[in-house]
Amino acid sequence: MNITLSQAEKLISAAQEKARSIECKMNIAVVDGGANLVAFARMDGAWLGSLDISIKKAKTARFFDMNSGEIGNLSQPGGSLYNIEHSNGGLITFPGGIPIKNAEGEIIGAIGVSGSSVENDHAVASAGSEAL
Repeated sequence: MNITLSQAEKLISAAQEKARSIECKMNIAVVDGGANLVAFARMDGAWLGSLDISIKKAKTARFFDMNSGEIGNLSQPGGSLYNIEHSNGGLITFPGGIPIKNAEGEIIGAIGVSGSSVENDHAVASAGSEAL
């Protein structure tokens, strides 16, 4: 099962609301179960360089079915996934990417957010992921 466009738009709306509440301008991407882009929003004034990062955070979270920051912890020098960020056409291994589950607990996609500190990126992604 995949996330629908309607669901993806709901995630983006919730993420944008959180971003506005913490006064951040974010790029927000939602991918489906196959890691294909379903919806994207670039808030007015959000960094252009964060556009690609938000999409890659979402894809990273879906490829490995875990938060992108968790992969970052595992990919440090000496870690079991060291250098994994060079796979799959480039991964982003810091916070801001979160898998999305349906009511049955199945992963149906992921959200990726970029445009501020990783703490803010994760907070905005979390707000989006909780919208379903």
